[in-house]
Amino acid sequence: MQIKTASRLDLLPPYLFAELDRLKKEVAQRGIDVISLGIGDPDLPTPQHIIASLKRAADDPKNHRYPDYEGLEQFRNAAADWYRRRFGVSFDHQREVCALIGSKEGIANFSTAIVNPGDIVLIPDPGYPVYYSGCVFNGGEPYFLTLKKENGFMPDLASIPPEVARRARMLWLNYPNNPTAATAELSFFENAVKFCLKNDIILAHDSAYSEIAYDGYRSPSVFQAAGSRECAIEFHSLSKTFSMTGWRVGFAIGNAQLVGALGKVKTNCDSGVFQAVQEAAITGLEGGDGDRLAEYCAIYKERRDVLVGALRRLGLECDSPRATFYVWTRVPQGYTSVSFTERMLKEAGIAITPGSGFGKGGEGYVRFSLTVSSERLREAVDRLTALRF
Repeated sequence: MQIKTASRLDLLPPYLFAELDRLKKEVAQRGIDVISLGIGDPDLPTPQHIIASLKRAADDPKNHRYPDYEGLEQFRNAAADWYRRRFGVSFDHQREVCALIGSKEGIANFSTAIVNPGDIVLIPDPGYPVYYSGCVFNGGEPYFLTLKKENGFMPDLASIPPEVARRARMLWLNYPNNPTAATAELSFFENAVKFCLKNDIILAHDSAYSEIAYDGYRSPSVFQAAGSRECAIEFHSLSKTFSMTGWRVGFAIGNAQLVGALGKVKTNCDSGVFQAVQEAAITGLEGGDGDRLAEYCAIYKERRDVLVGALRRLGLECDSPRATFYVWTRVPQGYTSVSFTERMLKEAGIAITPGSGFGKGGEGYVRFSLTVSSERLREAVDRLTALRF
């Protein structure tokens, strides 16, 4: 029997990370200690008060059964209350909030809820790959918005042809941005909302990195922009905010029809978030250890300064990010994103992410992650210094 997979899988770009994974194993087999600066997975531990809450909740038999599809009412209320305190906007937790098994799941399922075959989806390039896969898996037509350094890695919405805007179903935004670490001001969201309302486009904002910020920067929510409640949904993950990547919990918040459509897909695809995890997430959202996030951001900032300083001394061009734990760096002349990544791995034992892995617009850049200890990062800097570009 010849197994044939769904044709939609052919729409995915080549998985360039497979070759890099092979190289990483090859380097490690030569006895080289590989320092991984390629994955956006926080090394800082989940705060203890959240872990303690999970332990208590896991002992309760009521949490061993199927959870509610849309999430515990207490969790959705805690999410809405966190938004009210953080951004000054209020939501009906029963109609405008939905629990997610991490924001990645919600982002993928939202496309299923919204995109019809032939719909145009406006996607930032470079960008989180799930925006693209969610689009094409549902028969959508991607229209890429190249994020250029001269525009601060912001999409130029005014440059979108009128005929494209008329056919567009959805616009994806992500600030603070992965992979570029660019940040947005409220005025940007105000303009984006006006653009979407004018063209009858749904605005989907991925806000996973909103709380990882430095130098006094405070990331706005799209819902602080007038008119956003008519067209927008925002995805928030506890993964980065509370170092809970493996816990798989987040939420979508916004327009009741959009949240409801996402919830309808989810009831047919999953069985909700483990209730004990939701109870622990409530503990995090309620802010029982308010100083811990500031402490973690201070650690990331210290690492940022160490890495950015080293890269600049080597003549590598990079901005000092005000948010996220990424440093987006232009590769030296004569290199591609992949060839530079390979040299770093083979000659220095440092694993980074080629920008081209996030789309064509990422070619010419690489992404460093600040998710190793300060000691390991300084060791990586020492290895970098020994290279010549």
